[in-house]
Amino acid sequence: MPDSAIPHPVSSPISATARPLYLGGEIYRHSSYGKKHPLSIPRVSVATDLVRAMGWLDESAYIESPIASAEQLARFHDRAYIAAVAQAERDQRVDVATAQLYGLGKLENPVFPEMYRRPAIAAGAAILGAELIRDGGIVYSPASGTHHARPARASGFCFFNAPVLGILALLDQGLDRVLYIDLDAHHGDGVQDAFHDDERVLTVSVHEAGRWPYTGILTDRAGGHARNLPMPRGLNDTEFRHVVEDAIVPLACAFRPQAMMIQTGADALADDPLSLLSLSNRALWQAVKDLVGLAPRTFVVGGGGYNPWSVGRAWAGIWAVLNGLDPTVPLSPAASEVLRGLTWDRREGRNPPSRWFDRLADDPREGDIRAEVREAVQHIAVSIGDL
Repeated sequence: MPDSAIPHPVSSPISATARPLYLGGEIYRHSSYGKKHPLSIPRVSVATDLVRAMGWLDESAYIESPIASAEQLARFHDRAYIAAVAQAERDQRVDVATAQLYGLGKLENPVFPEMYRRPAIAAGAAILGAELIRDGGIVYSPASGTHHARPARASGFCFFNAPVLGILALLDQGLDRVLYIDLDAHHGDGVQDAFHDDERVLTVSVHEAGRWPYTGILTDRAGGHARNLPMPRGLNDTEFRHVVEDAIVPLACAFRPQAMMIQTGADALADDPLSLLSLSNRALWQAVKDLVGLAPRTFVVGGGGYNPWSVGRAWAGIWAVLNGLDPTVPLSPAASEVLRGLTWDRREGRNPPSRWFDRLADDPREGDIRAEVREAVQHIAVSIGDL
């Protein structure tokens, strides 16, 4: 797609404010990766509709996300790759050589009508969000958690790496201590590798052990600028709280970040089909609550999540937490209507349990803290002295 065809490149006309700002986009309401893809479901639009239906979103805090220009994407991505994604959107096909070279047109990263615009808007939100917190504050962009994309290759449903572009925009402001915390069920490999040799960025990833992309083992330090906490299947709320309170919070306090990005993939929740972790959305909300005050600039992004009910409810609750609101309150009639209007063409979605659409909060999923979780936390605690 030529630059002349890209509307409204990222700019920063809005100054940062003390209240959280919400970066959304109407493109997510009707865009889909295709009927058979895990991202056939609505996610950002569900979260946005829920927070509006609950009366939690003052429209003056809502910003329609801009689209990143090719020049802005090239801050991290190879120009030939950017052009190839744009060409694939125009042609709605890729040739064999392009598919092999860039990972495009496969089941994982398919050709679909908005395959350039959708990730470029998520990237634009990340770049703008970094500017909006230049002087401090909180920004939330549920679409900007695409953490797997490589400089010249699509990976893991991610075409452009919005978290990397957002962090680079923060670094461009002169910051030299940026903390990236990834709570997705899948290892944040693209972000970790992007900052492998950059001591200004500390990446921390909590993810399911043995899950694609099969990276992020406990001892992986990525040049000394990463910490990884691979978790066993069935991770419960008690274990997750132990990880946050006794590993991630101490790391953050020792690192003293000037800015923090929290990636809140909802695929670690028990109702998600693409992981075997077992968290409630309450655990994710509590983690955000525990972390958000540890830096003067906080950027919260989404990530994975492949059940429209669980991801929409989780991300709506995060916005409540960021605003000091209680996400466990009863649903408003309008919010209940949003959830009852969802469909999901999977076995689990054909007869959904009432808890998916009659409340926002999951039941807590507490349990014992297993030895492998304690050992991982202890390993990270010992490493704090290396920061």
